[in-house]
This record gives sequence, structure tokens and C-alpha cells, in this order.
Amino acid sequence: MLIYNTQHRAKEKFVPLEPGKVRMYVCGITAYDYCHIGHARSCVVFDVLVRYLRCLGYQVNFVRNFTDVDDKIIKRAEEEGLDPDLVADKYIEAFYRDMDELNVLKADVEPRATRHIDEMIRLTQSLLDKGFAYITSGGDIYFRVRRMPNYGQLSGRNIEELQSGSRIAQDEEKEDPLDFALWKTAKPGEPSWDSPWGAGRPGWHLECTAMSEKYLGIPFDIHGGGQDLAFPHHENEKAQSEAAFDREFVRYWVHNGFVRVNSEKMSKSLGNFITIRDIMKDFHGEVLRFFLLTKHYRSPLDYSDGSLEETEKALKRVYWAKTALQKGLQKEKWSKGQSFPEADEELQGLAGKWDQAMQDDLNTAEAVGYVFGLVRLANRMLEDKTFRKSEAGREIMQKMLDMLKNWGDALGVFQYPGEAFLEELKLMRCKRLNIDQQAVQDLILKRQQARKDKNFETADQIREELTAKGIEVMDTPEGPRWDFA
Repeated sequence: MLIYNTQHRAKEKFVPLEPGKVRMYVCGITAYDYCHIGHARSCVVFDVLVRYLRCLGYQVNFVRNFTDVDDKIIKRAEEEGLDPDLVADKYIEAFYRDMDELNVLKADVEPRATRHIDEMIRLTQSLLDKGFAYITSGGDIYFRVRRMPNYGQLSGRNIEELQSGSRIAQDEEKEDPLDFALWKTAKPGEPSWDSPWGAGRPGWHLECTAMSEKYLGIPFDIHGGGQDLAFPHHENEKAQSEAAFDREFVRYWVHNGFVRVNSEKMSKSLGNFITIRDIMKDFHGEVLRFFLLTKHYRSPLDYSDGSLEETEKALKRVYWAKTALQKGLQKEKWSKGQSFPEADEELQGLAGKWDQAMQDDLNTAEAVGYVFGLVRLANRMLEDKTFRKSEAGREIMQKMLDMLKNWGDALGVFQYPGEAFLEELKLMRCKRLNIDQQAVQDLILKRQQARKDKNFETADQIREELTAKGIEVMDTPEGPRWDFA
């Protein structure tokens, strides 16, 4: 498997530090607000990476943290009149609800920063003892960035350029504008913990080093997060960790690309800040997840309601094929003798290409393309009555369903019963379009009666009325059914 290593700006062969085992840490949310679509992308990307590594047979130990003490949390606590702990609890619970909607698995360990203050104090003391950190007269502790000669290597930044864009705030006593906080002295009304240097709280960067060292050991295999974390967070993590432990911190640094909204950067100031819970009001979680997989994880992704509409239609095609294959296997008698070597060969080719795509830096965009290759093959073969009735056809249909399941297990999609899921999508679209489902059903029954009465003019008028609403009526042996075109 190849994986893109941000530190070296190249795809590299993935070789874990310990054969057969992968230790992986991903930066989680700062628990002060509801999760947005950028969080959704990062969580889904690394969920797929964990799932796929396990599909390949690796034993994965996955750690994803929660930042539950931070300036933003303190500010939100003041706004909501709550204790900061309660604010963190509230948004961590909301995070779990969102992740359940997206079918994101829980990590093996999900540590909270405030439960690891002792580890962070010991780490800070170690950096002080080694001369990589210093205490100001006000009691704050900073890391000496220039003591690390390779600082900037991870994010590809030149330290002199960083210097020119930095300044020291009036309330700071840094030796150098680039230095970053390891420990902040307590301020009135803010959460604080006792330490050898007085009451205070840890800096943001410190927590991930302390928790990854405790649960994974250093070095470990993969450190992940959004592209925005490469600098300064991951750069600072790397610097303080390698200074403290005098060895490589992480083997592979993996970052997912940004999400844009209607071709603009997402921000609250632009009024295009889209939360997961906002999207879930109108679309099923699997639709959003599938949309996030249609682009390579390192590429920028442009979100719009229209893009989710198109993704929903595409996902329905997969579920229609899945449902048709399941129904095709319900026969009791099968004829022997007929074979379909070309279909079998095409299926094997798709399986091989899917594996190649996923092993080429987790290229889900290409892998999804092969899913639709399988859907097209299934639809084409199911049109053949001989195929549907033959023993060889039954075996190929089962292979197709098995492939969809295996691919779905790796991607975290195609997990629902076919007909029930399609019905749920239909209901959600009715809600979005403000269409009364019962009224549609009544029209279909009226059309059905008109056909029985040979009143074809009325039947055609009803079909045209439904078509104008984007509704397609399909006459089947079991009776008419309808869906959105």
C-alpha cells in the first residue's frame, strides 16, 4: 500500500513499525461547537483508512482525542452560562450523534485532554530540564522553536519567513516570536490545575504529544488530521515530541484536504458555515458520507446542496442494483449448463482495480468508479433471463453482492437493507420538496383505476402530472411503484 506522507511530499510504501500492527493517532475536535462538514470529511477519511487497514489484515490501535480545555471552550462557557466541563460534555455528545449518522466507528481510545494533566506536566518538566523550554516572569512556559533545526520541515515552511510574519503580543514575554506556549498561568475565572510552576493549564499542542505517547508509544505509525492542522499544530507537536524523547515522533503524516462551500472558503463570517446536523435535516447520513468519498481525500472538496442531490441519485443506483440482486437470488430452482465467463472475468477485473485504487493512497474516488462499474454489469446481466435462471448466474449474483458488502465494509457504506433504505431516501426527498407522499399515492391509485377502466387519457394525464413533479411511475408485476427520476 502507498500512502502520501506530508513530511516528504510524496507517496511512500506503507511499512508499519511493527509487522501486522498499526498505531494511529488523529486529532479530534475542540468541543465548543457543533461539528461542521470539514469535521465530517476528516472523520470519514480516517475512518475509511482504519477500516481498510483492518480489511488488509492489520491490527489497528486507533486513538482520537477530544480537546476539552481551550480558549474557545472558555468563551463558549461564558456565553452559555455553563461550566467549561459541561460545555465540553455537551458538544462531545453532539459529536457522537453526528458520527453515528455518518457511520463513523469509535476509536479504540478516545482520551480527553483534562484527564491527562499529569502527563503534560511531566512532559513540560522534561523540556525545561533539557533547555528546550523556559519560564517567563509571569509563569507561562514556552518552547524554544529555534532549538529545533528542522522546524518547518513538516509543513514546508521556512523559519525565516515565519519569523517575518510573527510578532509578540503585549501580554507575552516570549524570547522569540515563533515560540509557542506549553503551559499558561491561571487567569481569574478560568479552569486551572496545580503544577510545580503554580496553577495553570496546558497549551493546545502539548496534549496530543502526551496522549499519543501514553496510548501508542513513540514513535508510532500514522498521525492524521485536516490540512489546516499541519501548521502550526502538527509542526509544534513534532518539535516538542522529538525534543522531549530524542527520536522520531511519527513515521507517516497524513492530512485531508479542505472543504469549500459553493466554491468559497467556509466561515461563519461569510454565512456559509454548514454543520452536520444542518445537513442531516434534509439528507441521510450515508448520502453525505458517500459524497465525501467521491473525491480523493487530499483534493479540495466543493460542497453544495446540488452536489448532495446528485450523490443521493448515484447512491440510489447502487441500492437498486443491490435490491435487484437480492431478489434475483430468491429463486428456488436453477438451470444448469449455461456459463457466463465474460461477466465473471469482468467482475474479477473490477475487484482487482478496486484493490489497486484503495492501495494507491486510499483513492476512494477511483474506487467508487469501480462500484458503478459493478452496478452497470449487474444491471446488464439481470436483463438476461437465461442469466437470472441459471446456476452460473446465481453464483455471479452472489459474488456481486459479496463484493458490494466487502467494499461497503471498507468504505462504511451500502450497509442498509435495500428496499427500506430506498424508501427512507424517498421520504426525505418528499420532505425537501414539500411533496405530500399520500397525495402521490392517491394519484397513482387513481391512475391504476383509470387503466383498469381503459381510460388511458386520464391515466396519461396523471402520469404527466407526476412527471412534472420529477416522479417516475413504474408498472411492475407486483403493481405500480414510484420514485423520483
